[in-house]
Amino acid sequence: KRQVLEKEIFMGKKNCIVAQSGGPTVAINASLAGVVKGVKDSQVFDTIYGSVNGILGILNNNVINLSEIVANEETLNRLKHTPSMYLGSCRYKLPTVEESPETYAQIFEMFESLNIGAFFYIGGNDSMDTALKLSQYAASIGSDVRVIGVPKTIDNDLCLTDHTPGFGSAAKYIASTILEIAHDTFSYPVPSVTIVEIMGRDAGWLTSASALARNEYNTAPHLIYLPEAPFDTAQFLADVKELLKKQNTVIIAVSEGIRDKNGNYISAASQTTDGFGHSHLSGAGKALENFVTSNIDIKVRSIEINVLQRSGAHISSATDLTESFELGHHAVELAEEGVTGCMVTLKRLSSNPYKVAYGHENVAKIANEIRSVPREWINEAGNDVLPPMYEYLRPLIIGEPDIRYKNGLPDYMDISHLTKALSLIHISEPTRQEAI
Repeated sequence: KRQVLEKEIFMGKKNCIVAQSGGPTVAINASLAGVVKGVKDSQVFDTIYGSVNGILGILNNNVINLSEIVANEETLNRLKHTPSMYLGSCRYKLPTVEESPETYAQIFEMFESLNIGAFFYIGGNDSMDTALKLSQYAASIGSDVRVIGVPKTIDNDLCLTDHTPGFGSAAKYIASTILEIAHDTFSYPVPSVTIVEIMGRDAGWLTSASALARNEYNTAPHLIYLPEAPFDTAQFLADVKELLKKQNTVIIAVSEGIRDKNGNYISAASQTTDGFGHSHLSGAGKALENFVTSNIDIKVRSIEINVLQRSGAHISSATDLTESFELGHHAVELAEEGVTGCMVTLKRLSSNPYKVAYGHENVAKIANEIRSVPREWINEAGNDVLPPMYEYLRPLIIGEPDIRYKNGLPDYMDISHLTKALSLIHISEPTRQEAI
């Protein structure tokens, strides 16, 4: 490492650029803050630039100077506690080199113009696909630009890392919300069924977190259904009816991606796909609401938590924010050492006491792969989770961050640059919609 540092200093400092993409989380800006702090602490790198709206910012010359914007510890801390994506996002699928060599040439021309030595891409599975393609292209042309992925996703479905930044805070939000729904529902001595739809297209990690709402007086959610176990509507109805024989109210947590044994989604909405071919899912809860209403004469409601579970910074996990920040900082340290084509990772050393180590893995082993809930963590009936899930989840939601307030509301970073961003880029309408 010392030789690398000496070589870089001798040759003059390079700059870095960072971008965010995919779905927002409470903790993704903490990772951004970690990258910014890493560059500020660096003896190898100088300025850190931010690409607005993911890789599209580089393609459309929409870049801001984060070294100037995040100029002190107060602003850095404020960024760390701001939800969603300060740099904005996109769901733009980078074409292959064979499909569009000019796109790659344009990206690396931008890197050269800004004297870029490292590119950090903060995102989920699709973002790791972009990081993989750029690192492979860099190698093919002999570029020394290091490309490093920094994980994020509330879905917690990235491989080769114990968990992903953003998941712990979303899990805390889900568990808290289910507990509050239980308090509301139990207030009325009226038979009812409440179905809560939770994000998770392919993996049920987030829905599993609803189990943390259970305590000494609350057993809700009474049923939990994940994509990893085939969903049978007849058995679901039987499960609900059996519970209603013993209790007035039934609260159910379902993943948006639940599907039958043939792989068909349980959804009330027509399905379209995004640029990566993923289904836009909506309405699993509503579909089950209609199904129960048609078969049982009882009060039924469905609740789709939707984007709330990924934007509740006021109830985020301090553990999640700390780890997210450290992963961003670690990414810069890896780039200093000359590492490229990787994603920074978390390795759990112990659950009690909770302890993790920061590392990295080849991004080629992560991109386009899905990490599912182990089937052995789900009960045989497929309607609940088992003790190993509790042990895995509990440490991730611990701690409450010190949120700064102004006029009674959280005081977050100003994101007015994002409201102007779309007027600055000149791309085709389909691509514009992906940026949105």
